[in-house]
Amino acid sequence: MRKSGLLLHISSLPGAGGIGTLGKEAYAFADFLKKSGMKIWQVLPMGPTGYGESPYQSSSVFAGNPMLISLEALAEEGLLTLNPGDLYTPAQAEKVEFEAVRLNKEMLLRRAFEESEAKLADELAAFVKENDWAEDFALFTAVKRSFGNNMWTKWPDKAIRMREEEAVKKYRAELDVEVRYHIFCQYIFFRQWFALKKYCNELGIELFGDMPIYCAEDSADTWTHPEVFQLDKNRISTRVAGVPPDCFSEDGQLWGNPLYDWDRLSKSNYGWWVERMRAMGKMYDLVRVDHFIGFANYYSIPYGAATAKEGKWIPGPGKKLFQTFRKELPGLNIIAEDLGVQNQCVRDLLKFVGYPGMKVATFGFGGGGEDDENQHFPGTWTENYVAYTGTHDNDTTIGWLNTMDEETIQSAKDYLGDFETAEEGVELFIACVLNSPCKIAVIPMQDVLHLGGEARMNLPGCAGGNWAWRMKPGAADEALAAHLHALNVKAERA
Repeated sequence: MRKSGLLLHISSLPGAGGIGTLGKEAYAFADFLKKSGMKIWQVLPMGPTGYGESPYQSSSVFAGNPMLISLEALAEEGLLTLNPGDLYTPAQAEKVEFEAVRLNKEMLLRRAFEESEAKLADELAAFVKENDWAEDFALFTAVKRSFGNNMWTKWPDKAIRMREEEAVKKYRAELDVEVRYHIFCQYIFFRQWFALKKYCNELGIELFGDMPIYCAEDSADTWTHPEVFQLDKNRISTRVAGVPPDCFSEDGQLWGNPLYDWDRLSKSNYGWWVERMRAMGKMYDLVRVDHFIGFANYYSIPYGAATAKEGKWIPGPGKKLFQTFRKELPGLNIIAEDLGVQNQCVRDLLKFVGYPGMKVATFGFGGGGEDDENQHFPGTWTENYVAYTGTHDNDTTIGWLNTMDEETIQSAKDYLGDFETAEEGVELFIACVLNSPCKIAVIPMQDVLHLGGEARMNLPGCAGGNWAWRMKPGAADEALAAHLHALNVKAERA
């Protein structure tokens, strides 16, 4: 079945409180998707955001982001007393002011915890029992805060840093209220998430999630399961992740994430990875695995290296990992984020797993054009792909059209048809993606709204100002839904 969808992160929804949430605006967007003839809603990773507010550097691969909790929904359920003026009112509605939002939301979540923990005692106990990561994540977060939010490898108490049994008991007792608060936030997040998922699924809409391949160094995952990673006896990474130099970066990219100890993981039949994917399969109907090529071969850089130039390619787990997934997790729907340089090892693994890869229309023009060197040229696309106009990591299509050189723009016109303005151009890009042979087509909401580079979600390599864009209230209106529905009917995706 041919399907289409929109890419819009929860934080980008409009509404009160300064950040998009899992509340009424999320349900309204699901209704908009339905009216538009869309069957998919794609979001970014849903974990607690890390450095620079990046959802790709989370403190847990299992936890949810409490900043996305709807306080209004809590008030409606009688779990929070919400007074007029309690919710943060931003100076402008189109960007998330993360620090101010966090201070306000945490104050109100702690009020909800004080008012409602006792009422939810049975549900909270059941949540901890069903999610064995929750207690560890809550303790990690509580201890980290008690040490001034320092990275766990720099905690002054070596005993808790190394998770010695007596130290874990000591801090669990001393920080009991704080631990319970973080468990409460996780329970509320997932309560709201799965209520939204149920609503979407009943409308015939699938939730499409995004899973970073690597964990953050400063995460509950590395602290709780050091055996999963390439760490030394002091729990410090020996080698870290990144990518080698290319035409975009002469030094390569030094991501710094701990690398997995795939040899040790294979001896446990990839148990930690199976549980991670099980959790993803429960949260989402489709899962985009970021940097899929890292399972075929991964770039390994010595810890402490100045640049990524010092790295080398190492074979990944390959087919064995995915054979395990097939056996343990039948029915898991994976999309392979296969952007980047593909060698034969990567191509062989993609062929073996059979997962849909990705094609990005704005990557398809310039630097290859209609010859086969440019794998993103739309004329070469086939069925087993997810087609995009662009992704969260590159400029909006109008931003791209306004900044590309004349030769590249002309190559787009030669294939898509002539256009005078960027607004006309983005509509041709959207039509190209929807009418492509790819069985899934996804359009970022910024492109649907004809927004320029000011609405870009992320500029890789830029430490600040990312992930903050929000959609204006009322932007997803009936007229826009009707326009998208007509496009989907024409493309036989409605």
